[in-house]
Amino acid sequence: MLIEWPAILSRSDTTASETMSGITPIPEPPGGLPYLGHVAELDRELPINSFARLADECGEIYRLRLPGRSVVIVSSHRLVDELCDEKRFVKIPKGALHQVRNGVHDGLFTAQQDEPNWGIAHRVLMPAFGPMSIRGMFDEMHEIATQLTMKWARYGPQNPIDVSEDFTRLALDTLALCSMGFRFNSYYTSELHPFVEAMGDFLTESGNRANRAMPSWFYRNEDAKYWKDVDVLRRTSDEVLQERKKNPSDRKDLLNAMLNGVDPKTGQHMSDASITDNLITFLIAGHETTSGLLSFAFYELLKTPEAYRKAQQEVDRVIGKGPITVEHLSKLPFITAVMRETLRLCAPIGQFVLSPFEDTVIGGKYPVSKGETITLLLKKMHLDPAVYGDDAAEFKPERMLDEAFNKLPKNAWKPFGNGLRACIGRPFAWQEATLAIAMLLQSFNFVLDDPSYSLALKQTLTIKPKGFRMRAALRDGMTPSQLEHRLAGTEMSASVLNGSALKDPGQTLTEGSGKPITILYGSNSGTCESLAQRAASDASRHGFKVSKIDILDTANGGLPKGEPVFIVTPSYEGQPPDNAAHFVSWLESIKGKTELDGVDYTVFGVGHHDWAQTFHRIPKLVDSKLEEAGATRVAAMGLTDVGAGDAFADFEAWEDDVFWPALKKKYGTPEDAADLSQVAVGLKVSITSPRTSTLRQDVMEGLVVEARTLTAEGEPVKKHIEIVLPSEETYRAGDYLAILPINPKPIVERAMRRFHLPWDAHITIGTDAMTCLPTNTSLPAHSIFGAYVELSQPATKRNITALVQATTNAEDKEALEKLANESYEEVSSKRMSVLDLMEKYTSVELPLGAFLAMLPPMRVRQYSISSSPLWNPSHVTLTFSVLEAPSKSGHGVHVGVASSYLASLAAGDKLHIAVRPSHTAFHLPQDVENTPVICVAAGTGLAPFRGFMQERATMIAAGRKLAPAMLFIGCRQPGRDDLYAEELAAWEKDGVVTVRHAYSRKPEAAYKGSKYVQDALLAASDEVTKLWKDGAKLYICGSRAVGEGVKDVVVELAKKAADKEMTDVEATKWWEGLRNTRYATDVFD
Repeated sequence: MLIEWPAILSRSDTTASETMSGITPIPEPPGGLPYLGHVAELDRELPINSFARLADECGEIYRLRLPGRSVVIVSSHRLVDELCDEKRFVKIPKGALHQVRNGVHDGLFTAQQDEPNWGIAHRVLMPAFGPMSIRGMFDEMHEIATQLTMKWARYGPQNPIDVSEDFTRLALDTLALCSMGFRFNSYYTSELHPFVEAMGDFLTESGNRANRAMPSWFYRNEDAKYWKDVDVLRRTSDEVLQERKKNPSDRKDLLNAMLNGVDPKTGQHMSDASITDNLITFLIAGHETTSGLLSFAFYELLKTPEAYRKAQQEVDRVIGKGPITVEHLSKLPFITAVMRETLRLCAPIGQFVLSPFEDTVIGGKYPVSKGETITLLLKKMHLDPAVYGDDAAEFKPERMLDEAFNKLPKNAWKPFGNGLRACIGRPFAWQEATLAIAMLLQSFNFVLDDPSYSLALKQTLTIKPKGFRMRAALRDGMTPSQLEHRLAGTEMSASVLNGSALKDPGQTLTEGSGKPITILYGSNSGTCESLAQRAASDASRHGFKVSKIDILDTANGGLPKGEPVFIVTPSYEGQPPDNAAHFVSWLESIKGKTELDGVDYTVFGVGHHDWAQTFHRIPKLVDSKLEEAGATRVAAMGLTDVGAGDAFADFEAWEDDVFWPALKKKYGTPEDAADLSQVAVGLKVSITSPRTSTLRQDVMEGLVVEARTLTAEGEPVKKHIEIVLPSEETYRAGDYLAILPINPKPIVERAMRRFHLPWDAHITIGTDAMTCLPTNTSLPAHSIFGAYVELSQPATKRNITALVQATTNAEDKEALEKLANESYEEVSSKRMSVLDLMEKYTSVELPLGAFLAMLPPMRVRQYSISSSPLWNPSHVTLTFSVLEAPSKSGHGVHVGVASSYLASLAAGDKLHIAVRPSHTAFHLPQDVENTPVICVAAGTGLAPFRGFMQERATMIAAGRKLAPAMLFIGCRQPGRDDLYAEELAAWEKDGVVTVRHAYSRKPEAAYKGSKYVQDALLAASDEVTKLWKDGAKLYICGSRAVGEGVKDVVVELAKKAADKEMTDVEATKWWEGLRNTRYATDVFD
């Protein structure tokens, strides 16, 4: 890990000069300990995140005190710009860089600026990194990029790619070949070359050595390995050097440049030792940074479908389908912008260190001493809203196109360092990265292996993504053999072409005969994935076999022809789910009216009526765009409203009445003789006794450290829970925490009783059909009932039909038949589950396998996080209502699956969780000093705003001056359910926020008699209007009624404040036009 510890002793807290007019002591984070100072503030595995968090807390400059030393951290553009003055400040290799000198001495990256060898090497090598020299390396760069591309092509579309690992191999092999004619052949061997392994271990231990706290003898084993690695590095490089001296060549590479070059200033040649130092330096510095750039670039592209599409379209337009030439690389302005924007947001070197030549003052008021270590924190400076605006944290390559890039303020973009000590290898890295991105986008369509992956970092000498994997599918229906010829610009023989269409062995997912069908889904919460799985399970009964079931993004760029394509997708505030965004972006970009001729498709859409303006927008868009591009709709689109009914019941009714009949009519497939009751054909259950366990892969384990009730006895229960995040999870105030719950124990007990299972019974599931249940492993029956299926899911008509077939009692059969038809509304409105019906109609003898096959898999639930990472970056809190009410079905009490699960947890319990980012707009403004905030919430809708205010409180405690904030919060009455009242009062006293309460049961105690929160907003109209005119951002969290109430108030205020009369329609249009720019909502039922 890399921590740039300073080399000078701590300064005294206050000097006489600091009391002078205009001189201000540099702020420090509160809570430093005697002697240890701020050591506890730093994450030793990922210190750069700690530095960034403290910059959020303390502002543009702060000082950290550590045992016997201090370091100043600077993070605003205005201060960085001043510090880049090379007449006042100089780069000093410290920390890990100082330790790297053990291997490379005074190489270009680690030398002091006044060391003679640095000047000689710098002047000798400058021509070698000139434009013509770099162009001359293109062919060898192309060769290594081709090796990577072919590896991914042969892996196939189902194989997860370790992105950072493979890009590291690309960068190393390219550097070694182009700089000294040496081949590591990383893509042809499973074991890395000894040099590569030694280099990795050397860099890791250099970081460790910079932060040692024990006497040197304690590390004797580590030191022995360290110096052995240094020997491998130097010996290998020396051998390459001596081989070239014995056998000279006319290669135009860096080794020859160093051997033959003469310093124009001194007339000296580089010494052999200096050449060795710099050969190693090139490999260390170049492979780390370029691989990081490429890894981060693909992450950002995959998370930003519009940018991905533009980049790929540029490649297709400029390069086409032929081989890439060096001339193409200068004609890719958007890819250039992608790389610039990537380096702005995710610079592999996230900081660099300077020291002043003399005692000086920076920023007009902050004194620093001669030789004091000052870290320029690029990770934060590149997000400065004064330069990049309030959307600085967003990936927008357009801001880095040439015209806009050239207008950036001086020193606003510094990923390659500063001045004389800036990266000498920038042209080399730029050409290599441009070529790699272009070749890969030309050849493949990419998807995230885990669509829910959020960026995690790994820090050594540089920063790279951690755990980032993607999958690559060849474009244009190519095979690896065809791609190999295309990259080389050669023709394939007809016989090879005819025999090369190899079928992906992973594509056919169901056995037996039948017409192939492709099933594609977009899903964030799991509902649409479950519907897709349900369709796949039903396919064989209707004469189809599933050739592919996968996320929609895997179809980016093309859909299969000659077989039906079934698409199921939701809308999220009018936007596609995470794993369908690239597909939708591609679909919207299609211009031709015949591009999708031959594609037969059907769409089923899921939406929520709360988002009236964008209800079912994405499924309707997909359905219409496919038709506009020439595809043929086989069955009428199906739609369901999860806010008004049951998605599974609606889906099964549409399947049975519309979808399968339409497919049978078009394709003439035979209907399986099995009736609809046979939903579990091929599902076999046996009861055994061994105990094992299986976990979901998209959630990780968290630890509860506190749980408490927030409301008074007799009030609806609202609780607070604090959870330690898994080690790699990070979050922002306003994000969600996804919870994988367990069904309430009473419901599980009911299921166990109904199937006459003892509590210690185990079951093993075997099936020839598709299922989301764990198969071929023995699990406790209560674990299956509790953790894997939705026991409370309302029964569908098809479920009830199966129950009819499972009873011989004429009276029960008649009643169930009625419920499956004319009285189904009773089942839907009362949310009667299959278990409810089986308990009511005791004659039903449904096999356990059939029961399990009816139920959808357990889905995650999302809760707003009610804390800020500035409070604790590794802990989150949730604030939630416990749902418990008489069951509408008449069977006991209805309890919320997730809320009752959370309410049952106590300190020491573990649960399965994952952070999910909220909408980009639902976070505090970047420019917190100048952008006021207005938050409106009722009940537990306060959750995200507690996180916002906690973040503001931390900033203010560290000395930052923030724009005003107002919080409008509604509940029943004070002292009963006014959540976090004491905490909010303390924050109000400290100037963090102005709080306005509304009490529905005691309005006389509320702000100006406000009964509901929208009343309080209206009562404070003067304050609200002033903040709005000052550029305030408005946030709303609560029920649909709260959202509508706030909208009505704001629209009314807007009409009153308008220069000319506004109609209700105009005012409403104005309001909707501001969504996610001036206001953001998180509305729930």
